[in-house]
Parts: sequence; structure tokens; C-alpha cells
Amino acid sequence: MNILVTGAFGNVGLSTIDELIKRNHKVRIIEIYNKNNRKIAKKYKSNLEIIWGDLRNYDDVKKAVEGQDVVIHLAAIIPPLADTNPDLAEAVNIGGTSNIINAIKKKKSKPKLIFTSSIAVYGDRLENPLIKVGDPLKPSRGDYYALTKIRAENLIRESGIRFSIFRLTYITSIKKLKMDPLMFHMPLDTCIEICDTKDVGYALVNAIECDELWGKTFLIAGGEQCRTTYKEYLNNMMEIFGLGRNFLPEHAFEQKDFHCGFMDTKKSQQLLTYQRHTLTDYYNEVRKKIGSKKYFMPMAKWAVRLNLLKRSYAYRRFKFFKKKTGAFTVSENKLIRKIISNNFKKIDTLEDKIRNLENLIEELQGKIILER
Repeated sequence: MNILVTGAFGNVGLSTIDELIKRNHKVRIIEIYNKNNRKIAKKYKSNLEIIWGDLRNYDDVKKAVEGQDVVIHLAAIIPPLADTNPDLAEAVNIGGTSNIINAIKKKKSKPKLIFTSSIAVYGDRLENPLIKVGDPLKPSRGDYYALTKIRAENLIRESGIRFSIFRLTYITSIKKLKMDPLMFHMPLDTCIEICDTKDVGYALVNAIECDELWGKTFLIAGGEQCRTTYKEYLNNMMEIFGLGRNFLPEHAFEQKDFHCGFMDTKKSQQLLTYQRHTLTDYYNEVRKKIGSKKYFMPMAKWAVRLNLLKRSYAYRRFKFFKKKTGAFTVSENKLIRKIISNNFKKIDTLEDKIRNLENLIEELQGKIILER
């Protein structure tokens, strides 16, 4: 079959095109022309047809969609860039999806669309970690990425084309072991269920010829053998890296407003049979990748810790208030505690009002993005 893949040189994209090539599909991709993408493209030589273009440009998208049987749409601006530059996220995640839909609708023989969304659309699930596909979509405060995914999903459902939507969990890849500042945004008590990038690619390629999934939405995650808590996951990873357990202080992590959880994947696994790798498999792969390097890490442990903590907003906030508290004398601290104690209800009420106002602002901003 003729398959177009967007976001092909990303984490999931590489796994997907590798699986497509293995099964002898004719693979076309559309990618931004830059140094990194040119370097990756050289590895595939004649196995790919590459269209250098931009999803924000309708003419580029129209050219890419021509003659295709299926479009696997993976491209997106992801956090933290999506949250710091919401205009770019909207232009690519929503505008790019709209261009693909319009290009498909113009074709006499319309290709089917497979779209990857995200677990982020469900928002904070600390109190209710088991996620079902029909659960309410409640993105966490400030999560513009999730808002763009919801809007893109809505555009697809309203388009009249044949589609299938897959909401992906936390995806792991042995090729992506870099520690991102986003790691501090997730509360340590968060339940997570990983899925190996190769399994996601396998699922997406299996989906191409599965008649039962069109017009529906599915959850993609690794299964019960891929479940843990974020705290345990970090401890295991830091130990594998040679940095030791409890390497980072708990106050370096946020307490709420993220996402992730355990996903009900019975239906997707039944149809696509993709859950082949466990969390233990991933840890073993990381150990093999790190190898003897872990024995040199303790020598640079303090530098690594300092560098990581500089990326944590929660830790910087903690240090700021700790310094402020330490700036007062013992008697001044007693007076401050007394004032706070006597006015606790007023302070608590004021904090609630501020919190409600912040939530209202976030809701209004979200509506603006979703209604555009």
C-alpha cells in the first residue's frame, strides 16, 4: 500500500516507518528540511520517498497526500515548546491537521487517516489513575498541547473522512534517554504505563488493514507489565545510570496539574496485538545501552544533580521561599507564624479566590484555542 507518514523522523515516526518498510509498503514522508532531518534521511536512501515541506503549507500537504492509500499523521509540536509557544503549536497541530483533512477531502479516491493524539487530553489523574477511552477530556492547567490535540480530534471527527484516533501513553525509546526539564512537571505519585516506541509503530502499521477500528478512538499503552509509579520509575532509571536511588529531592517535582495514568487497552490490544515489550525489558535495554558508563557517573554525580535541579521550577521556588524564611530572626518568625495563624481563614479564602481566577483564565484561554 502507499502510505504517507508525517512526523516520520520523530520518536514514534522512526519506529513506524521501519515497520512499514519491513512489510514492503511504499512509504512517503513529509518533513521539514533541516540539518538533522537530512542526516536521518541518508540512512534510508531509496527506502523512502521524501517530500521536503511544511504541514502549515497547504500546497506541500496536497502534494504529499496525492496517490496515497493511508495517511499516518504523527507530526506535532510537543511540550515544553507547545506550552511556551502556543501559536506555533496551534499552527502545526491544528492548522497542519486541517490541511491534511482538506487535502484528503479533495481526492476522488480518499485515503484513510490514522491520527495520534495523547493521554494528555485526560489531564491530572492522580486521584483516579485508571483511564478509559470515554472518560471526560480535562487537560491540566496550562497544557496547550492537550488543547490542540482535542481540537485536532474534533476536526477529524467532523470532517466526514475515514479515520482512526489513537491516544498514546508515555512512550519510551532507547534512542531517547536525554533528561528533559519536563520530567519535573510530573508529580512523583503519578501512575504511569509506558509503551515501547517499537510497539507503537507496530500497532499503527497493524491498524492499516484492520476494518474494525475506522471511525473509532483507542488507547495505546504497554499493558499491566508496563505499569509503575513515576517515583519508582525515576529511582530505577537513576540507579541504572549510576546515580543512585532518591537522587533528586521530592520538592523538585510539582504536586499536581500534569497527566498520565493506567490505560484500559483491552480493545486496542485485542485488535492490534502490539504489546510485546515490558517495563523490565526497557530497563534491561537501558542497562545495555549505558554499559560501563554507569561506573564513571558517581564522579560527576554532584554536577549532574546541580544541572538537573537548575531546570526545576518547583525546586527554584522552594529555594526562594526557604531563603526568604531564613532571612528573619527567631522572634520575627514567631510573629509571622502568629499573624498567619490568626488570619489563616482569610488567607485560605484569598488563595481559593486566586486559584479560581487562575482556573477561569485557563478555561477562557482553552476555549479560545478550541474555538478557532
